[in-house]
Amino acid sequence: MVNFVEAQKPMLYGLMKWAGVVPYTVEIEPGTKMNFWIPKETLKKPKNSDKNSAVELKKPTKPAVLFIHGFAAEGIVTWQFQVGSLAKKYSVYVPDLLFFGGSYSNNPDRSPAFQAHCLVKSLRILGVDKFVLIGFSYGGMVAFKIAEEYPEMVRAMVVSGSILTMTDTISESNLNQLGFKSSEDLLLPTSVKGLKTLFTLAVHKPMWFPNRLFKDYIEVMITNRKERAELLEALVISNKDVTIPRFHQKIHLLWGESDQIFNLKFAKNMKEQLGENATMESIKKAGHLVHLERPCVYNRRLKKFLASVYPEN
Repeated sequence: MVNFVEAQKPMLYGLMKWAGVVPYTVEIEPGTKMNFWIPKETLKKPKNSDKNSAVELKKPTKPAVLFIHGFAAEGIVTWQFQVGSLAKKYSVYVPDLLFFGGSYSNNPDRSPAFQAHCLVKSLRILGVDKFVLIGFSYGGMVAFKIAEEYPEMVRAMVVSGSILTMTDTISESNLNQLGFKSSEDLLLPTSVKGLKTLFTLAVHKPMWFPNRLFKDYIEVMITNRKERAELLEALVISNKDVTIPRFHQKIHLLWGESDQIFNLKFAKNMKEQLGENATMESIKKAGHLVHLERPCVYNRRLKKFLASVYPEN
């Protein structure tokens, strides 16, 4: 029987290639690889007479932008409406984090810091030495870790529906408010009912989809359950271990006004913690999935911020 979610991938991938990005796998170290969508012009294919030669990687010719996805879907699905909007003026890189979309590691480290390390090492292999980070939800926490540990590489950041660090207090409080016993129950649903509940929490106004589509989504998108559960476990740290890094970069918080996963209060508190380098905007009639619900508005705000970072572009 045809899986309708899987069947949509060739069309989506075709649109992404038309927009100017192509898939490429980076081997970071033996046993660890990350799948990316990268600018087509940064790949120099071997001549027909030398088919066995490796593809040559070139540095991006436009300002680099790195999109980091959240926990519910792989990179290109998460950012499908942003790639085409930005690819003409910027070199767009969209990775799949470890244990999403074919990216994998046999390293037992499941921390956001390890995800950050693998992303940075991949980008260096791809010839990217400076970029703007755009992180959503779990990807936002990974983005903050990159900015903290590799500040010389990050020009600026845009973060949506995320927080600096998931402490045990925040985790427990948020789960109680949402009516879940664990992050795994919330983010790794095993049933159509569970996925519907997550979808309802993630959007401003839920749309109707047939149960078959939810079932197909679970089969295609919610894989590597053991490893992803370990990612969620490694995400939570004790309150006593929390320190707020001092970021020198401009950080823009771009939020869905109706976000129920991390509501506007989280964003406002984070803006205060980040200090004078942080700015904030909210988008009406949008929830946690603001970039998918209101892509035109989100993209306008995103491009306005990028223009302030790259005024010469």
